[in-house]
Amino acid sequence: MGYSNFGGGNNLDDSHEQLIERNPLRNVCSETVADNDHGHLKKPKINKFALICAIMASVANALLGYDIGVMSGAVIYIKDQFSISDVQVELLVGTLNIYSLFGSIAAGRSSDWIGRRYTFVIAATNFLAGALLMGLSTSYTFLMIGRFFAGIGVGFACTVAPVYTAEVAPASYRGFLTTFPEVFNNVGILLGYVSNYGFSKLPANQGWRFMLGIGAVPSVILAVGALIMPESPRWLVMQGRLADARRVLDKISDTMEESRRRLEDIKEAAGIPRDHNDVVAGQKRTTGEGVWKDLLIHPTRRVRHVLLCALGIHFFQQAIGFDTVILYSPRIFEKAGITSNNEKLLATVAMGVMKLVFVLVAMILLDKVGRRPLLLTSYAGVFVSLATLATSLTVIERDPTETVRWAVIVSVSMVLSAVAFFSIGAGPVTLVYSAEIFSLRLRAQGIGLGMVVNRVVSGAISMTFLSLYKAITIGGAFFLFAGVSVVGFVFFFLFYPETQGKTLEEIEGLFGSFVHWRSIG
Repeated sequence: MGYSNFGGGNNLDDSHEQLIERNPLRNVCSETVADNDHGHLKKPKINKFALICAIMASVANALLGYDIGVMSGAVIYIKDQFSISDVQVELLVGTLNIYSLFGSIAAGRSSDWIGRRYTFVIAATNFLAGALLMGLSTSYTFLMIGRFFAGIGVGFACTVAPVYTAEVAPASYRGFLTTFPEVFNNVGILLGYVSNYGFSKLPANQGWRFMLGIGAVPSVILAVGALIMPESPRWLVMQGRLADARRVLDKISDTMEESRRRLEDIKEAAGIPRDHNDVVAGQKRTTGEGVWKDLLIHPTRRVRHVLLCALGIHFFQQAIGFDTVILYSPRIFEKAGITSNNEKLLATVAMGVMKLVFVLVAMILLDKVGRRPLLLTSYAGVFVSLATLATSLTVIERDPTETVRWAVIVSVSMVLSAVAFFSIGAGPVTLVYSAEIFSLRLRAQGIGLGMVVNRVVSGAISMTFLSLYKAITIGGAFFLFAGVSVVGFVFFFLFYPETQGKTLEEIEGLFGSFVHWRSIG
């Protein structure tokens, strides 16, 4: 085993122990500060510049969140204005995920080719065009064209945001910062719900246009922010621009010692000799070529394990049907007995608040209790919530009278419970974990591949949910999703190592041994 040549085709297969032995700087922990009086370690303060970078990058995920939240309410009025069928509603809601595939695939390569910053600009430009086109739509066809551009923008945004955030965050609070994309996704969803409720007061043929068109605002914020924030230091190293990488690391690290250590770690992972301290000969060292071969055609045992974990966590996040809860929440509340559009939209706002609160809780806990415990707790809670929701909806469908008012209350409560459990683990941990586990060279395109799986599964479920619940009842649909969450729990329990507190370079040594059930921590 050994390091690949920089920009070459082999994978990084060194164990964690070998990395420590060859790099003594790893033994110096500059991300914690000793308390000499008490012999304890103090948790470091969060670097403000790294925090700002993470916030700006995470605005990208607000685009997806806003679109998901706002479309759940806007489609009520769009259906009436354009007299579209349920199948057309499914296509309108679900095709965004299909279109985003193209953005996710392209984003992995563009992140390696032109950098993380300019990939953000591409995302913002596409979503801006999509938001304006949807807001000005005069027909269903025109609306679908706007969805295409918005989908491309979402695909770019969802891929590059976790990559960039993970690469600027120090190991000691990487979980906290890498949760930001999910936090902003939830902020976007909540803003979409609030937009639905606020603009529903306008005439029906105008309100939904404002709901969709106002999505152009975060697009502009993202584009401007991308031009201000620095490039990822790991991408700069991959291009051989070591001096530029050092300058960025000096800003996002708390001490010069920490900055030097992080640079040495990145150089070692990239296969650059230590005596190179400026620009590596050859200008641009890589544009992402050969990565697909290393990921899919000739992967090592370690890469296969990483790929299994990355694709699996994205698959189960969507296969448990959570996007249907968000996208079709007004329909679910209607089935539960809430008939007023105003009350349905208010209920979605409550759901958005619940989602945001619990993802903030996850942000605090990720670097304290770890990824595995939150992930396992989340899927167990989602199972209980969805199974109970399915039971209560089945009771309501069979006897929709006043005698089952308890079932209405239980249904609404279980929707909120499912949202809470999802947001404390399955939502944020998916982005954090998949951004951490790929090696430097494979990271951008590996995360892009994970997002492809995410969007395919989400699109397939959201485009078939109405047909599914008509075929097996809405209670049956949620029983199905509850069963999938059990399979997900077992999968994570067996195969997922804990990554809490380790540098991105150290994490590579955790993979290759597939079964991790012996250790929860």
